[in-house]
Amino acid sequence: MTVWYEQKIEDLITGAPELSGIFQDYGLVPDNPALSLRAFLESLPEETYEDLGIDRSGLLEQIEGFIRQRHETLNSRLPPVNDITIIGGHDKSGKSEDMSLTLVRGSVTSIVGPTGSGKSRLLADIEWMAQRDTPTGRAILVNGEVPDPDLRFSLEYKLVAQLSQNMNFVMDTTVADFVALHAESRMIGNGAEVVGEIIAQANLLAGEQFKAETPVTSLSGGQSRALMIADTAFLSSSPVVLIDEIENAGIDRKKALSLLVRNEKIVLMATHDPILALMAEQRLVIRNGGIHKVLRTTEKEKTNLAMLEALDNRLMALRTRLRSGELIEDAE
Repeated sequence: MTVWYEQKIEDLITGAPELSGIFQDYGLVPDNPALSLRAFLESLPEETYEDLGIDRSGLLEQIEGFIRQRHETLNSRLPPVNDITIIGGHDKSGKSEDMSLTLVRGSVTSIVGPTGSGKSRLLADIEWMAQRDTPTGRAILVNGEVPDPDLRFSLEYKLVAQLSQNMNFVMDTTVADFVALHAESRMIGNGAEVVGEIIAQANLLAGEQFKAETPVTSLSGGQSRALMIADTAFLSSSPVVLIDEIENAGIDRKKALSLLVRNEKIVLMATHDPILALMAEQRLVIRNGGIHKVLRTTEKEKTNLAMLEALDNRLMALRTRLRSGELIEDAE
């Protein structure tokens, strides 16, 4: 605590530019940035603290709390994650899954099975870094080891970012301000540049374009999902991304996966879409709450994928014509 207290204000702001925002929030503009934080706070008259509704120690606590949070964010205790391993448990009948599967950064794995088969349960096991303490009895390893319990149950450090089917915004703010807030919380130095890139990438995914000044509450479901995928790819520190039924999002699925893989995420997606399932290197077949099979995508399936994508592109072209008010009197 004393270390921060005795540092010059100009040095503190150089190391953490966002700190100037705290001073501005309280209406404080240091006349002499060369003063130490202690000297500056002691130079303020008691009337100033009365007007602010906070005493000297309270203000110091807030400032140092910010500095501590920034330090912890920049020096995260979350170890670099190169891979995660799923160690099988059992299905609803108690039958052993008898499997172990390691997923590496930049990989895509699909999860398929009937509705209610247990796809979401597998995603939850991974998100919670299960250690034989969930209904399936599965265990999740990080870099081949049991994750630190402090990290597993931490509210600050998340191994997994999950994108659900339903994404609704309630904040009264613009797209640019929303992304900028996230960038600021991540202590991103080139915030404006990152915000622009995220919005540009989101518009490549979305079926309908939106602008930086568009209110987030007016985004469609597809636009919201596109924004969150781009945001996750660039700003989320979580190495694992879990996606639930991306085919219902109204976005360019192939570009979305490419963006996440390009940013070294471990991607898992629960899907009913054969195109998405075959885009993955492998797929987990879920039955009766358990992992029934692990199938590698074969060369023949990759050939079929190209045919399915061609058919999908034709269907998309027909949808575009329909939306444009054209007559669909042919299937060309």
